[in-house]
Amino acid sequence: MNRFVVRSVMRGLINGRSYCSNSISIGNGQVYRSAVVGRSLELSGQRNGVAFGGFEWRRMMSSSPASVEKATSEKEDKTENSVKEDTKGNEVTAVSYWGISRPKITREDGTDWPWNCFMPWETYKADLSIDLNKHHKPKNFTDKFAYRTVKLLRVPTDIFFQRRYGCRAMMLETVAAVPGMVGGMLLHLKSLRKFQQSGGWIKALLEEAENERMHLMTMVELVKPKWYERLLVLTVQGVFFNAFFVLYMLSPKLAHRIVGYLEEEAIHSYTEYLKDIDSGAIENVPAPAIAIDYWRLPKDATLKDVITVIRADEAHHRDGKELREAPAPLGYH
Repeated sequence: MNRFVVRSVMRGLINGRSYCSNSISIGNGQVYRSAVVGRSLELSGQRNGVAFGGFEWRRMMSSSPASVEKATSEKEDKTENSVKEDTKGNEVTAVSYWGISRPKITREDGTDWPWNCFMPWETYKADLSIDLNKHHKPKNFTDKFAYRTVKLLRVPTDIFFQRRYGCRAMMLETVAAVPGMVGGMLLHLKSLRKFQQSGGWIKALLEEAENERMHLMTMVELVKPKWYERLLVLTVQGVFFNAFFVLYMLSPKLAHRIVGYLEEEAIHSYTEYLKDIDSGAIENVPAPAIAIDYWRLPKDATLKDVITVIRADEAHHRDGKELREAPAPLGYH
């Protein structure tokens, strides 16, 4: 059985999304079935006429509504009717990454929850009470180095994107989602090594990374990036992740200061974005559904509303998360 599973998985991974197969193995009273469609793998079978269960592995990191994946799953099921008849009533369908069925989730109005990339309890109303002009003046060598590094990184961005603020924002969010994940991961490992509390900072940093990721999911829906922009995103993220990882290992304080100045640049970019919307240079299109659900915006929300709440999030990241329950001790970083 183990060899059969491994071979099925390897064939699916090697052949990529175009590979589709169904296979049956019968021996010693055992019946096994596998189906690899796209980037998904489903395994189920019978042992002496009794279903031993099944699991499904599929690509879930997507902002697409769950209904799209459900339609795809239904299409796959139609190609396997002849096999499913043998296990009808006994087979369990799993739709999550680890093979555990997700419970039915609904909105407040009773309609089905369409998103796989975030859940209703992760939504919130953005706090728009922010100070747009707040700036941390460089005071020492660390501050000056961080400030000049961020300004230097802005030069190629200005040259490549110019006033295409949608594409600029997409690139910015790809980078902005990295520091929280790196910082949270390294503090997590430090807490494990030293058997000490993190002061709440692990959760704070990971929540910040998740929030930045949702910014990216929203911008992708708005911008629809071209292939070369996606390639640029992969390149920049690969370089930045490794560079920031090494920097955080050497000096967490410098790494956090760079993030602070990156957030200031994000606020500036989104402010310019809003100016172009107000002037008519950028059309104030309806807000995507993912943004309406994530920030609990009104149904008639527009692009301007989306950019406003994203800018507010960036301002709160710049100022640092307020840890009321378990503030980190002074000098922890």
